[in-house]
Amino acid sequence: MGRPAVAGGDGERAARIGALQCAIGRLRGELAAHPAEFIDRAIAEDELAVLAGLAREQPPQPAALRRSLLVVAAAVGSVSALAGGLAEVRVAVDLLDLPAADDPRTPQPPYEV
Repeated sequence: MGRPAVAGGDGERAARIGALQCAIGRLRGELAAHPAEFIDRAIAEDELAVLAGLAREQPPQPAALRRSLLVVAAAVGSVSALAGGLAEVRVAVDLLDLPAADDPRTPQPPYEV
């Protein structure tokens, strides 16, 4: 099953990048405010900084974003209080990688709609 198509255009891509940057910022804030220490906290903080830098690159590279997200997920995976923020970043990365509706890479249904 293919990924859903989204409307294209530079404005929409900029909005998706902005959403990713906001999600990363929120997760960084949640991590900073989390009272408990855990063994991989420094790794999570460092990798969130890397992820924020990758989100500022033009154009952002989805493969690099996913790799960095994987490191963050591994570092905070056992901290349930951060699960919502982590999921938000994951969704933002996924949306950034979606092709636009008018992109020839967009999967087309094999039937008439």
